[in-house]
Formats: sequence, structure tokens, C-alpha cells
Amino acid sequence: MSAISAAERTRLEQKFPEVFKTSFLKRHGLIVALLATAAYLVFCWFFFNVGPALQNGKWDRASIYVQDWYSWRAQPRLRFGDDGVVTPQWSSRGQYPADATIDWLTPHADGSMTATFGSAADRLDITTRQVDVYLNGEVWPVTITADAALAPEGGPAAIQQDRQKVVVDFGFEGQAEIRANQVAVQRRFFGWANFLYDPTSPLWGNDLFSSIGLMLSGDRVNPDMSNAQYVLNQWLGNKAWQHADILVKLFQTLVMAFVGTLLATLIAFPLAFIAARTITPSGAANWGMKRFFDFIRSVDMLIWALFFTRGFGPGPIPGIAAIFLTDTGALGKVYAEALENVDDKQREGMKSVGASPMAVNRYGVVPQVLPVFVSQSLYFWESNTRSATVIGAVGAGGIGLKLLESMGTNSDWDKVAYMVLLILLVVFLFDNMSNAIRSRLIGSNT
Repeated sequence: MSAISAAERTRLEQKFPEVFKTSFLKRHGLIVALLATAAYLVFCWFFFNVGPALQNGKWDRASIYVQDWYSWRAQPRLRFGDDGVVTPQWSSRGQYPADATIDWLTPHADGSMTATFGSAADRLDITTRQVDVYLNGEVWPVTITADAALAPEGGPAAIQQDRQKVVVDFGFEGQAEIRANQVAVQRRFFGWANFLYDPTSPLWGNDLFSSIGLMLSGDRVNPDMSNAQYVLNQWLGNKAWQHADILVKLFQTLVMAFVGTLLATLIAFPLAFIAARTITPSGAANWGMKRFFDFIRSVDMLIWALFFTRGFGPGPIPGIAAIFLTDTGALGKVYAEALENVDDKQREGMKSVGASPMAVNRYGVVPQVLPVFVSQSLYFWESNTRSATVIGAVGAGGIGLKLLESMGTNSDWDKVAYMVLLILLVVFLFDNMSNAIRSRLIGSNT
């Protein structure tokens, strides 16, 4: 293709100046935006002290918390008696029944005890005078004195002297703190301890498959109820995992999200007609209603939840009120914008036959915007399922409060993981359900 002449080029430049003489931002806007973003990130890095925060982060503690999500720790204290006997003492969260035989914790006739970590090559042989630490089959004796435990000289990095105690690290399998009067053992196992039944249950020790087999069995364990009901009662009554309480709190969260969104939809629907300037000709009414929507949605849902919690006390009522107020403002704004963009042909047709203003809105406007309204409400309902979890943590009830309680113990991270998975499952189901309903509504309108 031959080049155009100078005269032709001049003619085209005069006719289409916006093509040949573009602004600086149009020609270099992407590069400017990238440089501005990079400069902003550098500013944030120094302004928020990101480097020192990362350097001072307790990553070892974070690693332990992550491990606690998918594993559990048995934590007996092996106390030294004056008679030379080593006695295990369990906390109130003991994962074994009182008379259970523990394969990794073996008492001996002479009063000593062996704690095994994974295999016999990694273990502790414990007496009240000395603790023999075995790492990969090699023994390292820790001496017990009246006021301290003393690590062996030249020992490996897994054995560390920490003031008056000795810390032994067995990796994922656990660790031990050897003191002058006891050995605090943390023995880690993969999975969740006693997830099905707590140690006080007659079904303790049954796994999922044996529980299913028991449910299908014809011989009743409890003559007063079926095996399926008995297994369900024992699972819901698990004192360690509190399945019944967690499921009730999850249901409260779903109710908060549903009722709050429903009330917001019912209130925002008529108010949006006042805010829409194409529906209500009064400029003062339009302006006042839009500012009302701006006010109640500009206050974050979490702030409303804190406000109502102080007024009504803990429970789902403050959560419902917080969702209701915030979504009334947000849905009212969205609804009003949809009303201002309706096709006026249907309205004019209704007016031409002498219909009243109420009838014009009912038959000329609502059929156009109803699928959009329902679609937006479904989206907010799905979003509020997540938001209700957050506001529950500040006292509005639901599973959010239960989640915060488990985090506060600093030892129930497996239960935290369980509740997080339940929340993810519910959000996934509700997201797909609302998407399917929205697709049908929008599709039926096309």
C-alpha cells in the first residue's frame, strides 16, 4: 500500500484532529498509571513500616497455628513424685478417657515412663533423676537437679537449654519441655481429635465407617431409640467439639443475613420510588431520600452492629438491625438508579389510556425493574452471609461470636478450621443458589 501525500495527510489531520493529535495521557496513560502505582506502593511500604513488621513477625508461632488447623496435640504433664514415680496429668481438654491405654505413652514397673514420638528411635525415657532423649536412635541424657534440667554438652540443635528448662524439638511429631519437677509433652497427630465423639461417649473410638455400619445395624445399642438417632445424638452432644452449638450459631448467622436482607428489600423498594427523579417529580423529595440512603449506608455495618449491641445486648437482633440499615441504604440507591433508567414507552402507554399514577408504576415500571431488584437482593443476601459472620464477632451473635471465642483460647485452632470450613461451604452453596435464581430471573426478562 503506497504512502499518502502530504496534502492528503494535512486534509485528514484537519478532518480528524482527535486521531492524529491525541493527548499525552491517551498516549502514555498506561505507563503513567503503572509508575504512579509503583510509587504509591513504595510509599505504603515505608509509611506502614512493612519491612520491620515482616522482620519482627512471629513466623514460628504462625507455623504452629497453621499446624493446629489440620492436626491436634496431646499435652500431658509428666510430673515427678517424691517416691520416684512419673505420673501423667491431663488438662480439662484431655483427649483420652481416664482408663484408656495410650500406645505412645508407656509406664513401667519401676515408676519411669516412655514417651514415643513417631518411632522408637525418637522417644523420651523419663525418670525423676534423668531423661534420656533419643533422636534418630542416638541417646542424649538430660540431668535433673533440684532446681533445673541440664542439657548435655555438645548436643544437637534439637536440644536447647532455655534458662532452667530444656526444650526438645521432634519436628511435626511434637516437642517436650524438661523441667526439674516435670516433663511437659506436646505430642502432635494428624487430623482432628475426637471429632465424632468425646472421651465420655460410649461410642468413643468409633470412626466414620464404623459409625455408618452401626447406624445400618439391626441390633439397637439403646433400646429407646434407633441406632441412627443414637449416633446423631452422641455426635451432636460432643462436649469437645460442640457440634450442636456450632450448628445453632451457624443457623443464627443465616437467619440474620436472610431477615436483615428481606427487611431492607421491603423498605428500600417503596423508598426508591421517592428517590428516583423520573418517578417522583419533587426535587426536594429526591434529594432528601438520596441523602438518607447515603447516610445509613455510609456508616459501616460493623459500626451499626457495635451501636445496636450496646443498646440491645448480645444476640441476633443487633446483627439483623445492622444488616437492615446498611442494606436499606445500599439497595435504595441501586433501586433508584434502576428506576431512573426504565423505558418510558411503557409508562407513556399507560398514561395514554388514563391510568392513575399508581397503576402506571405498577404495570409500566415494576415489571421492568423487578428482575433487577430481586437479583440485587439475592446478591446482597449471599454477601450478607459472610458479613453476618464478621458482625457476629463483635457481639451480634451467630457463628462469628463462636469463632472469636475459639480463637481467644489460643488452643482451639482445629475448631476454628472446622467453623471456617462450614462458613465456606454455606457461602459456596448460597452463592451458587443465588446465581442460579438470578440467571433465571434475568433470563425470563429477556
